[in-house]
Amino acid sequence: MIKPYRFKPFLKETIWGGRQLAELKGLAHEYNNIGESWEISGLPAHESVCIDGGIDIDGERGLSLSQLIDKHKQNLVGAEAYTRYGNKFPILAKFIDSDQNLSIQVHPGDEVARRRHGCDGKSEMWYVMRTRPGSRVFTGMKKLMTSDQFVDFLGSLSPKDEERLCEVINTHATHEGDVFFLPAGRLHAIGAGNLLAEIQQSSDITYRVFDYCRLEADGKPRELHVELAKDAIDYRVQDDYSTSYDTLSDNAELVTCPSFSVRRVRVSGSSLVDLGKDSFIIVMCLKGHAEVNGMEVGQGESLLVPALDNKLRLQGEATLLTATV
Repeated sequence: MIKPYRFKPFLKETIWGGRQLAELKGLAHEYNNIGESWEISGLPAHESVCIDGGIDIDGERGLSLSQLIDKHKQNLVGAEAYTRYGNKFPILAKFIDSDQNLSIQVHPGDEVARRRHGCDGKSEMWYVMRTRPGSRVFTGMKKLMTSDQFVDFLGSLSPKDEERLCEVINTHATHEGDVFFLPAGRLHAIGAGNLLAEIQQSSDITYRVFDYCRLEADGKPRELHVELAKDAIDYRVQDDYSTSYDTLSDNAELVTCPSFSVRRVRVSGSSLVDLGKDSFIIVMCLKGHAEVNGMEVGQGESLLVPALDNKLRLQGEATLLTATV
């Protein structure tokens, strides 16, 4: 049995972050305002580095994710993923703590992102782990508008116009276990008081359109990208933007799209989970503690299971999120 990879997470301080990620991970009290923990990332600026486990367990500590893919190729990521992406890892897995509202934003699709930025676009999904009373998320258009009408509307907002914003952008009250799929082009924001897990395409392109006139650490207003966003937004209106799934299942499909497939797996005791894919498996521990293919993982931790040995042999009491391509 090949042990999974464990990577050092990148803890990202943000103006809207809080204490929940430090508490989730059992970190020291000096960790404040942590908005994101990048668990498994192939993005060059914050690429994951191996600290334990792996196919060649004695010789891989300190190697980056792209170096590991270059070394093991399809044995690490799977034949289809290696053919499609080469040494680029296609998914970014995060935990996010929104102590304050995030900006209203949108991510471009692949065509726009490649033309403008030379990279892939970003579709993503959220799994809500904890919420404060009254917490919500913003997702999708509530009122049908043209791009010019929406730009004019944004220009009329004051920093405290959150309720006017909710007349145009849909909101959902959040509860533990809620799932939201956010295809590229859908306006969205995580509201204050949510702790969630996010699976996304490996891209860091974000267009902010409204941010409550907050300032960066240097005292300057945060940059907005309204002109870039106007042609990237999907202005269609849907009745419901939440994602339904079988909440009673111990192996529930949450989201499947061209870029990733995500499931929630619960283990109580021991079990064998075969996802039936020639793909790596990202495993994020949302709650509890388990052993995954011989490696321990606790809440707030993540592992990467190589495609070469990707049946999950689980032991413990835990709720896990799995992601494949």
